[in-house]
Amino acid sequence: MNRQAQAAVLFLLGAAVLHASVTDLYLRYVKAGLRPLLLTAGVVLVVTALATVWYEVREHRTASADRPDAARDGEEAHGHEDGAADDTQGHGHTHREPRISWLLVLPLLALVLVAPPALGSYSAMRTGTALQAPFGYAKLPAGEPVPLGLVDYASRAAYDHGRSLGGRQVKISGFLALDHAGTPYLVRMALNCCAADAQPVKIGLTGRIPPVLRPDTWLEVTGTYTGKRTKDPVNGGIIPFLDVSAARPVATPRDPYDESWNN
Repeated sequence: MNRQAQAAVLFLLGAAVLHASVTDLYLRYVKAGLRPLLLTAGVVLVVTALATVWYEVREHRTASADRPDAARDGEEAHGHEDGAADDTQGHGHTHREPRISWLLVLPLLALVLVAPPALGSYSAMRTGTALQAPFGYAKLPAGEPVPLGLVDYASRAAYDHGRSLGGRQVKISGFLALDHAGTPYLVRMALNCCAADAQPVKIGLTGRIPPVLRPDTWLEVTGTYTGKRTKDPVNGGIIPFLDVSAARPVATPRDPYDESWNN
């Protein structure tokens, strides 16, 4: 690529990164805390592209100013003669750089025009649960039911056997997944850094479950702790259950990934 093409690709890449950062599209790829770094990277790429164009124009003007008019006219005349000879020898064919290299721009356009969905039930049911024992449990806030993160409930139910829940009703949201036997699970994909390392945390649902269940539907369920549990068939991890008393569909959250285990 020449410098103009390099500048164009750099500018498109920087603009795509800025677009993703400003519109929350970046949450499909990385965790929320990386937004400042993405904005900085996008600005640096755009400035680099503009600087590349400026240096190219300045060098062209400097080279033109340093060449005497007579020498420039002589070179142009000589160039025309050589060009005519080359055309005669090459039967009038000119050689250009392959245009296929511009296909490098397609991934950038896809980033802007096509927003990939967040990881869902397909990935969750083919990946073992990432539930881990926490160092401790915070005291539950006042009010009933208690809004609780899915990862928080799962760790309390699996490793504390529900003692820190105190028999209280909890309200949890996540997307729905079904195993081969049709058992429903509520899932959140836990994130360390980016979507590439996202792993599911699952809780099974029992009790008053909605009669119609569609995978990847986001639900808000209310229920209480139950001692029922099972092992994840993928990695043998613990999957606790929740005894559901009420459930309703909800909109997909702005950030579909769970970052609570980074806190």
